[in-house]
Amino acid sequence: MNIRLTKEQKIKVLNSTDIYAIMQQVLLRENKIRRNQEHFWVVGLNHNNKILFVELIGLGASNRVNADPPDVFRMAIYKLASKLILVHNHPSGSHEVTDADITFTDHMLKVGKLIKVEVLDHLVITETHYTSFADQGVMDQLKKSGLFEIMGPEKQELEQFKIDTEKKRAKKENSLEIAKKMKKDGLDDETIKKYTGLSLKVIGGI
Repeated sequence: MNIRLTKEQKIKVLNSTDIYAIMQQVLLRENKIRRNQEHFWVVGLNHNNKILFVELIGLGASNRVNADPPDVFRMAIYKLASKLILVHNHPSGSHEVTDADITFTDHMLKVGKLIKVEVLDHLVITETHYTSFADQGVMDQLKKSGLFEIMGPEKQELEQFKIDTEKKRAKKENSLEIAKKMKKDGLDDETIKKYTGLSLKVIGGI
C-alpha cells in the first residue's frame, strides 16, 4: 500500500534522522490498535537520495511481520528507485535490533546487490525512538559477510522477477501515453479504461 506523502516529506535524505522524522509521522497516523502490530515499509530513493515513495508491504503480529524479496523490491523496480531504506516498528517500545532483523537485512542487502538496487539502511522504530543499522555499522558488516550470496535457482528466479516487473512498468507507461492521447481526443474515462486496462483512479489523475 502506497503511503501518501506531503510535498514537504519528499525530501532529499541526508541521514537516518531525516527518515525517522517522516516514518514517525507515518506510524503515528495509525490508530492505537494498528500501532500494536508490526509494520514493514520500504522507502525508495532516486540517485540523488530524494524520496520517491514510501510503501507499506507488510502488516503482522505484535512481534513479527513477513516480507519476501519480491515484496521488498517490486516498487523500487517499478518506480526506478536506485536505493532503498527498510523500516519496521517494534510495538513493544524497544528499538533494539534482533538477530532476526539482522538476518533479514543481510538477505535483502544481497538481493539488492544482484538486481542493482542498493539497500542503504534499515531502521527499527518506535513512537519515540529508533535505531539505524547504518549508524551502528551493521550495514558495513553485512556487506562483508559471506552469508546469502545469491546463486543457483534463487538467482535465476530474482533475475526473472526483475525482468517481468520492468516489462509491466514499460507496459503501464505505454498505456498511460495512450490514455493521455485518448483523453486529449475527448474520449470518456470508461472508454479509456476499456482499451488501456488502467483504473479509473489512474485515468482521472492524468
